[in-house]
Amino acid sequence: MLAATKNRAAAERPNIVLILAEELGAYMVGCYGNSEVQTPGIDRLAQTGVRFHNSFCCSPVAPDPAAFTAAGYNCGRSAFAAQAGEFLDAQAPAKPFFLVSAWPSPNAVTVPQKNLDLYANTAFETVGWSPATPAATHREMLRDVPRNLRKYAAALTTLDEQIPALLSKLQKRGVWDNTLIVFTSNGGYLLGRHGLWGDATASDPVNLYEEVVRTPLIWTCPSRFPPQTVRNEVVNSYDLMPALCQLTGVAPPAGSHVPSYLAFVYSRRLGKKESWPDVALGRIRDAEMARDDRYKLILRNQGKGANELYDETVDPKEQINQADNTKFAIMRDRLTGQLASWRGAQKAGA
Repeated sequence: MLAATKNRAAAERPNIVLILAEELGAYMVGCYGNSEVQTPGIDRLAQTGVRFHNSFCCSPVAPDPAAFTAAGYNCGRSAFAAQAGEFLDAQAPAKPFFLVSAWPSPNAVTVPQKNLDLYANTAFETVGWSPATPAATHREMLRDVPRNLRKYAAALTTLDEQIPALLSKLQKRGVWDNTLIVFTSNGGYLLGRHGLWGDATASDPVNLYEEVVRTPLIWTCPSRFPPQTVRNEVVNSYDLMPALCQLTGVAPPAGSHVPSYLAFVYSRRLGKKESWPDVALGRIRDAEMARDDRYKLILRNQGKGANELYDETVDPKEQINQADNTKFAIMRDRLTGQLASWRGAQKAGA
């Protein structure tokens, strides 16, 4: 009876496919509101699963496969659909697997002409861009933004075309119903917005604009999670690992949020004695960020440099810096305190 119970528990563990895209901001994906870039594969994952509207990347997001290997998972990595297919074909039905499919940056993808042709007449009004700013570090890419945008969009569509093949393979293997697919990104990319091209280092000093830190995050598993669900809680990239650990019964990393956000994926409420911080904290060089569901504070040199505060509801393009506006003093002080606490916990090794 004990053996049967253990075998049943193992069988109920989901397979996991983590699609980790490089240099992809949420604003470039169809299900996040972009009406010009074609990402039907990603959009299908959102339609069949749970999409987080306020997901931010302020630290590495790829879980360590060693933790899942120790928990009885077969683990693998791939960069292309063919490699993923080979890994899936090698899996035994009785043992769950963990596959990380690492998409390269669209800037490094060879694009077929048919996909370039898709965007030959696209104006990219959804994206929008500005002339190069004095702080721009990649000014050569800003000399012909429409042309470079077409290349990026075509490359993203090329990457997106891998998803139907992956889903088909999972269905043919008979594991689709018990496979969790998580789609996310290691960080966004400025494609002419704010007069910049690139990631956080697209400017000097570095930036923490929404296009850089707000990333797609989608969880889909047909047998477990409600489809067509949108969650508005603020989650961070370092929250992904604890949620996967809770789902699979693996011990979470030290210092992880307790509880994890897994309850939100199931569309459940947290327990009465549980709470969620609902703020994303991060750092790039000497710039620190605190982002809640409405405001973003950026401190430079622990507040001694050029600071920024934006009301993302009223000013989603981050054009009006409210850091020195006394009307926002309470919010600025609250987020400053959260950053100070987070900074102190990091120094203490928490």
